[in-house]
Amino acid sequence: MTKVIGLGNALVDIMTQLESDKTLQDLNFPKGSMQLVDDLTSKNIENLTSSLKKSMSAGGSAANTINGLANLGIDSSFIGKVGQDEMGKFFGDDQKDSGIDPQLLIGDAASGRAIGLISPDSERTFATFLGAAIELTANDLSKDLFSGFQILHIEGYLVQNQDLIRVAVKLAKECGLQVSIDLASFNVVEDNREFLQEIITNYVDIVFANEEEAKAFTNKTPEESVHIIAEICDIAIVKLGKQGSLIKKGNELYEVGIIEANSVDTTGAGDLYASGFLYGLIKELTLNKCGEIGALLSGNVIEVVGSKMNEERWSKIKEEVKRIVS
Repeated sequence: MTKVIGLGNALVDIMTQLESDKTLQDLNFPKGSMQLVDDLTSKNIENLTSSLKKSMSAGGSAANTINGLANLGIDSSFIGKVGQDEMGKFFGDDQKDSGIDPQLLIGDAASGRAIGLISPDSERTFATFLGAAIELTANDLSKDLFSGFQILHIEGYLVQNQDLIRVAVKLAKECGLQVSIDLASFNVVEDNREFLQEIITNYVDIVFANEEEAKAFTNKTPEESVHIIAEICDIAIVKLGKQGSLIKKGNELYEVGIIEANSVDTTGAGDLYASGFLYGLIKELTLNKCGEIGALLSGNVIEVVGSKMNEERWSKIKEEVKRIVS
């Protein structure tokens, strides 16, 4: 049985529904941006929005992908670092409740948290306190963590810690794992393009990128990018939002559409696409069917607030997955 392990920032997502964009203006946050903030600023934002409707769940890009895989019945685990506090305990408990086996290390700082400020038009603005999450280092990794798994999924936000990524992919390959990476952020890609070229060429099997990340990596259009990326890895996926996705392996190229969805909050859309795609690969489906399952999960998660879906929605998703598989 194929087992997947994720490596990423362990963040508690606090999704907050704004009544208007005035809150963003008061905070001086550009709408749709991701702000890195300190512990005090994060707590001040929580106080400022204390009367608003909010939900909390274990988040972070790779953790979201792993959660999706676990809900589809794939044996899944996650490596991250949290603080020795209530938020850290919440993160671990939330993953266990989702059927994930958390491999959480304890850091010195408080646990990381991402406050997602959701505008009435569903646009998200994030205030992220990384905390203990960024204390994860190459020295924390060992072959034992990867033993018994077949796929390692890495979030691109970690790429700024080049030593950590380099050691992770080397250990994964020594243990015979396939390596999947989601590029995660165009500015991170721009700042680490040469490193990503090296790592993807030598170690990575599967690359997920959205339009902006693909452009930052190749300086080309999405259509050109998928060909360029596929030349240095086994499978390249470029996500085009409402236009679907492009998938290429060798000489095979697929264009996959989306499902109709009423977008409430786009948090986790790319992460859950990766869940569905990797599930399809594990089940040895054709690449276009892998993409269809990715689109199915992505289309469903944007209809809810945050990156987590309830059991009723997952039941419907699994029925639809059966239809795609058959």
